[in-house]
Amino acid sequence: MTSTTAVLPARAPTGAGLRVERLSRTEDLQALEGPWRDLVADSAADCLFLTWEWLFTWWRHFGTGRQLAVYVGHDSDRLDLLLPLATRERQPLRGRPFLTFEPLGTGTVRSDYLDVVVRRGCEPEALGMLADRLRRDRVLLSFPRVRADGSAAHELGARLTMDGWRIETADASVCPYITLASHTWASYLDSLGREHRANVRRRIRKLEDNFDVRLERASDETSRREALRILVDLHTRRWNGRGGSTAFNHPALVRFHDDFSRLALERGWLRLYVLRLDGEPAAALYGMRYGPTFLFYQSGFDPRFARHAVGLALMGLVIREAIAEGAAEFDLLHGDEPYKSLWAGRRRQLQHLELYPPTPRGRWSRRLTRLARTARGAARVMAARLGRHH
Repeated sequence: MTSTTAVLPARAPTGAGLRVERLSRTEDLQALEGPWRDLVADSAADCLFLTWEWLFTWWRHFGTGRQLAVYVGHDSDRLDLLLPLATRERQPLRGRPFLTFEPLGTGTVRSDYLDVVVRRGCEPEALGMLADRLRRDRVLLSFPRVRADGSAAHELGARLTMDGWRIETADASVCPYITLASHTWASYLDSLGREHRANVRRRIRKLEDNFDVRLERASDETSRREALRILVDLHTRRWNGRGGSTAFNHPALVRFHDDFSRLALERGWLRLYVLRLDGEPAAALYGMRYGPTFLFYQSGFDPRFARHAVGLALMGLVIREAIAEGAAEFDLLHGDEPYKSLWAGRRRQLQHLELYPPTPRGRWSRRLTRLARTARGAARVMAARLGRHH
């Protein structure tokens, strides 16, 4: 992780119209639904993982034991700024635990692109007012996966460094993605590597030759519940023999996705598919269509059908569906698994961004965090060396 100090021009005076408040009650969060939806749609950060539906559902299922800290900026009666945070207790290798404030949606639900949400055209004033409020509150901020190619969180950090805050950044992950705009299914296949292209065509053709193939998309509440049950079952069965998976390994995670997928179905976002071979569920894929983007979230397949490469075939069939419905992009979200590079030729870099206030607690927390990361890095190097000797 590197430490940087940005140099910006002097802050422009902020307008008197915008005021920033910090909310701490679940009722406040719930009451923001309408203004939140309007703000996200009119922001550069607009994405599914910043919607009220995703984050309020997250708070309901994973907020126990945390403090809520939602920074909102109003100009008259309009919401122009939103930074929904919750506390997390961090235990260093030595010393007392300390609190970090991080966006709602972090952790095992695997949210990407979490950021400060600012209405377009209001960025300088809104971020200036938010920075002023954070200077008073002096909380330690952590953004686990923000876009490296520009985010409001980076701009906020740059403003805070003018008053002695320190920024720590590190590459966190990548999000492979496919640009589908102007593609047909045939032209997309032609853009793939020769071997993978031939494999996709062959696998789908063999399935259609040997089975009655049906790709079913959940379209009502009954089919949603059934498809989600199939997805969880197939994903769990696939990974049980491979060390397990953290996607659905806790009842709270399953309940979260049950609640969110119901809301996503109501909003028209849900893309939950089951691939049936001769009537048997062989594979399932959980995704969302949000604006022009198809988001691939999770999948699973029955190990009994592994020799038919049903996972590969399902991915191809769903990409074909995304093209047919006019999606401009297919985002495979974070993770550099080798199979993703077979489908996607582009990737976005994500960064872990931390902002430390210029206080004894901030300096101490930063020092302990760096020591912990150094120790983890040394452990990884040692493990790699031991692996080469066995």
